Amino acid sequence: MKPKVLVAMSGGVDSSYVAYLLKERGYEVEGAYMILHDSPAYHEKNIQNVKKVAKFLDIPYHIVDLSKAFKEKVYNPFVQSYIEGLTPNPCVVCNKNIKLGQLLQKTKEMGFDLLATGHYVQIEEGFIKEAVDKSKDQSYFLANVDKEALKSVIFPLGTMLKEDIKKRALKIPILSEISKQKESSEICFVEDSYIDILNKHTKTSQKGEVVDREGNVIGEHFGYMHYTIGQRKGFRLKVAHTPHYVLSIDAKNNRITVGKKEELDVYTMKLKGLNMFIDKDYFECEAKIRYRSPKSRVSVKIEGDEATVHFYEPVQGVAPGQACVFYENERVLGMGWIVKKED
Repeated sequence: MKPKVLVAMSGGVDSSYVAYLLKERGYEVEGAYMILHDSPAYHEKNIQNVKKVAKFLDIPYHIVDLSKAFKEKVYNPFVQSYIEGLTPNPCVVCNKNIKLGQLLQKTKEMGFDLLATGHYVQIEEGFIKEAVDKSKDQSYFLANVDKEALKSVIFPLGTMLKEDIKKRALKIPILSEISKQKESSEICFVEDSYIDILNKHTKTSQKGEVVDREGNVIGEHFGYMHYTIGQRKGFRLKVAHTPHYVLSIDAKNNRITVGKKEELDVYTMKLKGLNMFIDKDYFECEAKIRYRSPKSRVSVKIEGDEATVHFYEPVQGVAPGQACVFYENERVLGMGWIVKKED
């Protein structure tokens, strides 16, 4: 007898296709739509899609309100991170605490054997592995999940190409209709700009000093929360310079430090809040410091819940608050949160 599976359905084509695929394969399938944030119009449209797909597949669906946990564990820390001058990654936090945390717990409480999601990622021998479709791979965003959670989750899209899914979806009336809709952004609660979110909680537009690495004032900016490491535009310099980039953010003094492109080079950085899938104090591997960044060769030394990461070639855009994910070929070895870079 096939396992009983709860499918996390967002109302988009990927998760809808997961439900279709598992039903086709003979699983006992039910759907679950998560309410994570306060946006009635957003939820209404998505729930309508979930209803249509559930009716077409003849499966039950559930509305699961996780908004309280989401606000506490994802939304509030997102806002606080920007206030502290960090560059947060809410999707990494959400996957651990909400989708493969709270929802997985609900899945078990409701008597299901497995939770299925529309993530493009694979599981291999207890490790997260990159998806076959590298352009859609989401292993970076799932590197923070508990290893134990992987025993109760399946990712049917991990071995498939998005292009093929779209072709198949077009042949299924209800999925064809959904596939023509605009796909959601990476951060579900940000409609246009993260600044719009921050403006609900704090004052973001306060002019401040732009300084060089020696502390000399060379211009002004329009509020430190508008900037991230490596950003080139959006601040004003007193005299014509070669292009300058944000090197660091001083939230306490509403000040940003800028410099030339080569000054962004980082060889060593510190991480905290580790989530490891291997048990080693020292190892060499590859690492990604942002979702879209290429992998770089590194050595990693772990002491307790902290790690020192050394890059063999300099990297740029190292932003405190972002996740650094370790890879061995396509497998995720673990991750940590960037605390600081070292010169």
